[in-house]
Amino acid sequence: MNARLSLPAPAKLNRMLHIVGRRADGYHELQTLFQILDRGDTLHFVPREDGAIQLRSAMAGVDHEANLIVRAARLLQHASGTSLGADIHLEKRLPLGGGLGGGSSDAATTLLALDRLWSLSLGLPRLAELGLSLGADVPVFVYGRSAWAEGIGERLTPVTLETPWFVVLHPGEEISTPAVFGHPELTRNTPPISMARALRGEAEQGRAWRNDCEAAVKRLSPKVAQALDWLSAFGPAMLTGTGSCLFCPLTSEQQADRILRRVDSHWHAFKARGCNTSPLHDALDIHDKMSLMS
Repeated sequence: MNARLSLPAPAKLNRMLHIVGRRADGYHELQTLFQILDRGDTLHFVPREDGAIQLRSAMAGVDHEANLIVRAARLLQHASGTSLGADIHLEKRLPLGGGLGGGSSDAATTLLALDRLWSLSLGLPRLAELGLSLGADVPVFVYGRSAWAEGIGERLTPVTLETPWFVVLHPGEEISTPAVFGHPELTRNTPPISMARALRGEAEQGRAWRNDCEAAVKRLSPKVAQALDWLSAFGPAMLTGTGSCLFCPLTSEQQADRILRRVDSHWHAFKARGCNTSPLHDALDIHDKMSLMS
């Protein structure tokens, strides 16, 4: 019981996001392209024999038991029947309510880490099934691949995307997902397109990739609208998810560095590289190989 495991919880971008309908239960039907980034949070895990789950880095305004990390650990305990627990330390880098999937990624990393530390071997499909009960974005982080997603975001098909550099900008404001989906200006009837057409960057009427939530978010937050206008001067900037973070794909790291030097001091921004395989899975592969050698 002296094993320790430190793993990344990477961010994601919605390279495009269409809302194609609304279900009878109130959830919206989506079509989106998820791309993983090489930047995110980091979690450290130490197993316990007493069954306790202790998150050592509480976030302001988030109750311990409501945190997705704790919920993921308890869900895995219940599903597996294990008597083990864990001490978990979170290094939080991703902003809350930014649309980068930080909470969902933390939950996915927790599921995969504890599956190994507790020697459960449940497999990715079962872990993704458990993760879906925590949030629609958790399965894409469990599987750890760029993906075309439909339904509420849970029906995933792995894809290979270009891996450009990005500048990701957070204007310092948190956006409520329920407020976005309840907004009267939200587009809810974009005609569905095929995955092949989406991968060619084609949308209805020949427009490039877009996010149907963008207009509603700009109405809810003038700060987001202002930041988007600024970032759009450097390339095809857009909103990710339903949050307040904006991103712009770039041709080089040097271009990203030049933009970062010009970012307003009231905003938070970082550069990241797009990935097709999650850094989480890369780290797990290294861990597994080292475990076999020891």
